[in-house]
This record gives sequence, structure tokens and C-alpha cells, in this order.
Amino acid sequence: MTHDHDLVLRPTAAQTEAALNPPPGRTGGDLVVETLAGLGATTVFGLPGRPALGVFDALRRSDLRHIGLRMENNAGFAADAYGRITGEAAPLLLSAGPGGLTALAALQEARAASAPVLAIGGQVPTAGPGGGRRGHPHELPDRAASFRGVVKSVHTARTQSQIPSAIAEAWTSALTVPHGPVWVEIPQDVLLARTSIPVVTGGDTFPEELPPRPELTAVAADLLSRAERPAVIAGGGVVRADASKKLRQLAERLQAPVVTTFGGKGAFPWTHPLSLQSWLEDRHMTDFLEDADVLLVVGSGLGGLSSNHHTFRPRGRVIQIEADLGTLESNHPALGIHADARLALQALLETVEERPDPTARERVREVLGRVRERIASQGLTLEQDVLAAVRGALPAGAPSFWDMTVLTSWAWSAFDAKAPNTMHSAQGAGGLGYGFPAALGAAVADPTHPVLAVSGDDSALYSVAELATARRYDLNVTWLIVDDGGEGVPREYTTDASGQPTATEPTRPDYVALAESFGVPGVRTSPRTLEADLAKALASPGPSVVVLPAVLRGFAPTHLD
Repeated sequence: MTHDHDLVLRPTAAQTEAALNPPPGRTGGDLVVETLAGLGATTVFGLPGRPALGVFDALRRSDLRHIGLRMENNAGFAADAYGRITGEAAPLLLSAGPGGLTALAALQEARAASAPVLAIGGQVPTAGPGGGRRGHPHELPDRAASFRGVVKSVHTARTQSQIPSAIAEAWTSALTVPHGPVWVEIPQDVLLARTSIPVVTGGDTFPEELPPRPELTAVAADLLSRAERPAVIAGGGVVRADASKKLRQLAERLQAPVVTTFGGKGAFPWTHPLSLQSWLEDRHMTDFLEDADVLLVVGSGLGGLSSNHHTFRPRGRVIQIEADLGTLESNHPALGIHADARLALQALLETVEERPDPTARERVREVLGRVRERIASQGLTLEQDVLAAVRGALPAGAPSFWDMTVLTSWAWSAFDAKAPNTMHSAQGAGGLGYGFPAALGAAVADPTHPVLAVSGDDSALYSVAELATARRYDLNVTWLIVDDGGEGVPREYTTDASGQPTATEPTRPDYVALAESFGVPGVRTSPRTLEADLAKALASPGPSVVVLPAVLRGFAPTHLD
């Protein structure tokens, strides 16, 4: 009898020929490139540097497409977005020393957002790491330690024979839920040396699924079936698991209102009668969720932004479905179910009883009405008009990527994403400069839709160099820059704290002229013409920049009341 574990994949005739007669001139860098291709990668991001030259030289001999950005951190943001859009591990090629360290902020965002990124860094020659200071350029005593607290896992290949397995292991880690960035480093001399190792012709990996424990979903189903006022908080885990349809089925069966977190935008239809939309930074919504006798939290850790800045205090029973074991029950006691959102929701659908509730939809209308009344009382017509203009100009299936701006804080609560996996922001780690380079990565991943990037004038300065990248690859990205003459969010923070803005008024360029200097069309718009100008730019092929001079204000917070 043959057991499954005895099965061995036999090489094809072509694979045998390639193994026995490898082409001349191959190096360790070729092993990297061949392994990536064998795993299914088609596109890589990154910048060349001397410790990584072996990989970049091998790229010339491969069919992989290389997208070169102007700065490592921006390349990391682009790879992050590529991973979010495709669900694939996006290879990110980096150099040693500052070349790799510069990407740490992007990898932190990828970790917070569970975006699969496979970062591969060249390292100083083998004799350097772990020993005395030999004076190699880029040398650090322990560079892997710089990444260990940021990425999901760290892998090292010290010899050429270790390269295929180290990369395959990292690939599996990146794509095992919860997804995340991983780090692989390979010494410079290992990448540059000629190799006699056969051509890498395979490399399929099979990330393990994360099903729920059946005894836990049985208890959860019983609690939900008997609940009087159930409610659901749907986070980014629902989007990443492609579980939006299952969530809708469960909500309708239970007649349970659903609010989506800022990372879970689009997980539930915005205009559905059970939709609480995304008004999580509003005390009316917090009160509503606290009143639920059974609260189902799917794919969210209930962190600061998802809990109205940790003022949320649930009074009922909480059921939390979360793929990240470290996040499970980290903020509130719950019936914790460590599982992929799609598999857990399917298990609940198979066991939960239908629960009629004629009052649920009216309660949703009432709380949304109170939210609207609160916002209407603050005289913020300009901000709402600008957000409506953006929504009106952006095609329904087009993705958008948002920097940390005042307009983004509005979009988190009030923007209809229209579909899952279409609205992304840097709310995971909260760094600046995410929007434009991430939009470039998304345009590489799916050129069939225009992509919108939204930045403030301060965050735009982090990534203006990538206008060269947008033009070089003719990517269909429209960049909306809201120019308020300074740093809008810090201006509000410092004004609230001390009564006046502090260090928030930098000298800034003419963004239209700057775009045009790169050969990218630019237009200066107004709130009245924004929708038309933005729609025109999005409909035009290639990159474009739309600049909106406007000072926007955020709505008054309720967590300070």
C-alpha cells in the first residue's frame, strides 16, 4: 500500500534535462530568481545595491518583471499593495545596510495589515556577520535582529544549497494566515559565486489552512441563535479571507447589524439595511455596540481605531474570530476562536439557527440618524462635499490608497468602498508616505482599473520621487494631493494640545509644476470642480496629479467626552 507521505513528485523530461545540463554562467543570484519563478512569482520590486547585485544580474536572464522604485521604503509600500491586491507574496529585493533598513517602515505597515511581502536582502560577505568588525560597507553586528521585531519570520541562507529551501520556507510563512512580511538575507559572496547546483525547477508550497475548533463554533452558534440583540464587527480579516459573502449570509440569517472597521472597509455592503457602515469613532455607535448582548467580532483585534480609542466597553458576550493568535482576546475577554475568517464563518453558517428580528433594521436607521445629526451640527459641509466628489469620480471597482490625512480620517468613517479589497490606508502602522507608492504597486498588480492615491501636501513629500516611477512604467495612477499649506493632522493635534500649531508649516513646492517636470500631467482644482477634474484624470491612461488647495477639518471626536 502506498501512503500519501510516500508520494514523490517525479521530474518531467524537461526538468531532468535542465538539471543535468544547466546553462553556463549561473550564480547564487540565479538560484534566488529560479526559486521565485518556481514558486509562482511573476513580478519583483526593489532597488539594486552592491550586496544584492547577484540577484539583479540574474533578473536579466529570467522572465520575472522587475519594477524599480526610487526609494526602498516606497518599494516596500508598492510590494505591500501588490500583495493586498493579488493575495500573492510580493518579492521585494533589497541591499544590505541602509538599503534594507530604509524599508523597515513599509514592512511594519505590511505586518500590521497582514500583507504578504517576501523581502530578500543581500548581506555583507559570509565572513562578516556574527564576527568582528571587518569594515565591510553596510556592515551591522546583527542586521537580522533589526527585522525580527517587525516581520513575521526571519530566514538566512549562508550557502547556495540553502537558498531554495530558505526562500520556499519564507514564502510559506508569508502566505500562511495571518499573512505578513518575511525577511530573507543572503551574503553577497554567496549570491555572486558561480554555482553547479541544478536549475531550480519546482517549489510549490502549500500554506496550511486554519480551521476553527468545532466545539468553539458550536458554542458560538448557540449564543448567536439565542441572542436578543446580536451585532457584528467585521475587520480586515474578512476581506483578506475573501469571506464577505459568507458574512452577509450570516448577518441576514441572524438579522444582526454589521459595522466594518477601517481595515475592513467593503466587507459588508454600505447601503444594506443591516449596515452600520464604519462610524466607529462615534459615541452613538459605541453605545449601540456596547448594548449588544452577543457581539461577533470577525477578523479584528479591536485595537484603538476599532474601539473608539479604547473607550469601547462591551457589556454582552463577545465572540472573537481571529487568525493572529497574539491578537486573540488581547483587548477584551471573549469566546476566542483562532481561525481563518472564511472557514469560521462557514462553520457558523452550517450550525446557526435562523433568527427573525423585525426591530433590527429600525435600530440601524436610528443610530445612523443620530450619527448624521451629530456630524451635521458641526458645520463640516466642505469636508463632506470633497469626500462625495472623490466617491463620485472613482469607478466602483477601482482601488484607492490613502495616506494619513484629514480626508483619510473622514474616509475611514464615511467613505463607501463599494467592494471588498478596494480601500486601503496606512492605518495599521500609521506612517506617512504610503498612498502614492502603494497605488503604483496596485496598478502593477491589476492594470485593468485606474488607481487613486490620496495624500496631504506633507505626506506627498515623502514619495514625490516616485513620479519618475509612475512615468517610467506609464502606470494608471491618479494622485490627489490635498494642499492645506502644512501638516493637517499634526496641526490639529498641536492646536488641541497647546492652542496653536507647532512646527506644522513647512515650505512646499508647486505640486502641479513638480508633476509636469516629471512629464506627468497635473491640474489644480477646487472643491466645486474636483469631481469632474478627478474623473477626467482617472479616465485618462497613464499617471496624473490633481492638486486641491483646501483646509479640511476633522469631525469632533467623542472618545474625549
